[in-house]
Amino acid sequence: MREHVIEARSLTKKYGSVTALKDVDITVKRGDIYGLIGDNGAGKTTFLKMLTGQIYPSGGEVRLFGAYPEKELQKNRKRSGAIVESPGFYPKLSVERNLEYYRIQKGIPGKGKVEEILKGVGLWEKRRKKGGTLSMGMKQRLGLGIALLGEPELLILDEPINGLDPSGIIEMRNLLLQLNREKNITIIISSHILSELEQIATIYGFLSQGWLLNEITAEQLHEQCAVYLDIAVTEPEQYAALLEKKWEGISYKVLPDSSFRIKSPEMTADAYSLLAAEHKIGVLRLEQKQMMLEEYYMNLKERGRLSC
Repeated sequence: MREHVIEARSLTKKYGSVTALKDVDITVKRGDIYGLIGDNGAGKTTFLKMLTGQIYPSGGEVRLFGAYPEKELQKNRKRSGAIVESPGFYPKLSVERNLEYYRIQKGIPGKGKVEEILKGVGLWEKRRKKGGTLSMGMKQRLGLGIALLGEPELLILDEPINGLDPSGIIEMRNLLLQLNREKNITIIISSHILSELEQIATIYGFLSQGWLLNEITAEQLHEQCAVYLDIAVTEPEQYAALLEKKWEGISYKVLPDSSFRIKSPEMTADAYSLLAAEHKIGVLRLEQKQMMLEEYYMNLKERGRLSC
């Protein structure tokens, strides 16, 4: 059984009369890439700040690598690296000097480590530029480089692809996958770009207004969000009756525009089109799709459902 790297139990955070997190239970196992999803104000950054010790819970508890008492938590936080809200560095120091400063501060031997990390995050050519002159994307890379000092077992990343151009996003994605697969670094990452999370996360947690709506593995998401068929016809009421007569027990729903969504269709798209044609019903639209992460999240948030 894999070790629990992060455990949140009934975690609650209040700011006066405002509750930012409400009885949240989250578990992240060693080797996971945990995608934390939610709108602005959902509680993502609050949760990540509690992991890093920047703020403290109003109720419940956080465990890192099994440790709970604050003294043990502080010790185990040294096994992690983090970027929360914005990368922390000295704007007047060069990129290289920033990493050198943090290397010495953390007691990490070997100057070669700085070069290794700068090349790994794609900043070697920018090493002499001052931190404050970097673009947002380059600042994110610098923040990740600082987080990687000390070879952390856990990375805590709050919107790490914010400000990156398309090439930078791909490079960051590949780097995180490499760190996870080759060094078995556990990662918890929040992002508004759900299509990117979908390409790297092994498990997802969905926050809304401080509540954890659901946790689901990537495998479960794929199974639940099966292929579906959308078909719009000229005579929807007649077509509905034909569907039920032709395929008993068929799973479908009528959308607001009176089109049909057939979940996990047993037949090819042509069969549904042919059924309409045989009864002189016109087909206005016919599309086969697979529900993606974004649509799954919207279902959770708007309908309070735990499945597609």
